[in-house]
Amino acid sequence: MTVKQKDKVGVRKSQQARKKKGKRKIVKLESLKQLNLNAAGLDIGAAEIYAAIPEGQDEVSVRRFETFTADLHALADWLEACGVDTVAMESTSVYWIPVYEILEERGFELYLVNARHVKNVTGRKSDIIDCQWLQQLHTYGLLRGSFRPNQEICTLRTLLRHRGNLIRWRAAHIQHMQKALNLMNLHLTNVISDITGVTGMKIVRAIVAGEREPKVLAQYRDPNCKNSEEVIAKSLEGNYTSEHLFVLQQALELYDIYTAKVKVCDAEVEQLYSEFAPQVDITTKPLPPPKKKRRKNKNAPDYDLRSLLYQMTGVDLTAIDGLEVLTVQTIISEVGTDMSKWNSVKHFTSWLGLAPEKDVSAGKVLRTGTKKVKSRANLAFRQAAMGASRGQSALGVFYRRIRARHGPGVAIVATAHKIARIFYAMLKERRAYISPDPTAYEARQKERAIKHLKRKAARLGLQVLPAV
Repeated sequence: MTVKQKDKVGVRKSQQARKKKGKRKIVKLESLKQLNLNAAGLDIGAAEIYAAIPEGQDEVSVRRFETFTADLHALADWLEACGVDTVAMESTSVYWIPVYEILEERGFELYLVNARHVKNVTGRKSDIIDCQWLQQLHTYGLLRGSFRPNQEICTLRTLLRHRGNLIRWRAAHIQHMQKALNLMNLHLTNVISDITGVTGMKIVRAIVAGEREPKVLAQYRDPNCKNSEEVIAKSLEGNYTSEHLFVLQQALELYDIYTAKVKVCDAEVEQLYSEFAPQVDITTKPLPPPKKKRRKNKNAPDYDLRSLLYQMTGVDLTAIDGLEVLTVQTIISEVGTDMSKWNSVKHFTSWLGLAPEKDVSAGKVLRTGTKKVKSRANLAFRQAAMGASRGQSALGVFYRRIRARHGPGVAIVATAHKIARIFYAMLKERRAYISPDPTAYEARQKERAIKHLKRKAARLGLQVLPAV
């Protein structure tokens, strides 16, 4: 074959490749039809609500209501009188929650819509136009409702978010105690790992009570403390000034107040767990023992949370490598236990912001990566991936393999995505998780790598042979 013939063959192959690449999946779009004939749209604000209904169902198609409870019931009465059965509203701050709850109680089908998905035409912004625009889009079935768990999960989520705030506010007063000690040149934080531990709290309480002798204070040392009494006594030699002692005392009091509030909140959460219908009888199907004994988190509640979550879900989600009991609790409070809310696991991971997305225009890839979301569940799965990355499980091997190729950022997202898929399958099918053998997993990866190298060598006219 001559050079000219080779060039013609190359051009023909490139044209065929472009044609093949240009074949894209064509999605069949339905014609625009009015699907929700009795739809209403609400524009919700802090002080007033504008509601739009279809033309002809009342003398006026748009009415204004205030946000007092009596006015919300009047809104529901007006919608019922006009024959409305489905309502669309934007998720504006927290103002939509009372409206949503009252309308849900009255039996309306509700669509909670992301405001970014329903932006109106620029330059024509008003409350009346917004509610009419929502009503029109909802009439043609162009709106997609946001996920909202059932009321039991919402109650649990509210309490756990409040508990998280209490712990965060308490942490600020721990920092205040540390600062007061440092200002008095008491380097207690250099010799013990946590001043809120057994040794640290005994010493701090003794200082607030009036004790100043370093050797006496060092005697409060717990036997499990790494440093000796002599080292601790040396760190407690400082300048006990009255103003910093006053700050230390008030920070300790506030720390104790928040600790007490956390315990009260834990009691309320435990009571709420008892109201959930158990998915498994723990007497006939007991909770399997943990794979390894884990150090108890100091922020964990005093009750047996692992058993309560097992009864609530019917599976032991802590069996997944990287998922601890507090992380599972956070995820459950955000996504619930009913995985039928998502059509498939792909929809679930996409909603979490863990699935890769690709924006393509004119045959060019404009952007790749995961979408930006503000989700506590997303953060919890990423934290689980960080925990699994340090282990010797199959998930740990997977993380290290992806990290070697793409870096730690991509590896964390990929591992979190895999954990989310396992989480979805366990709740969807109510079956236990069996962790793959990491040795067998590495062997399969090695076998795949060898096959890839052999194919690549064959294309280059070479041969891969094992080392002697």
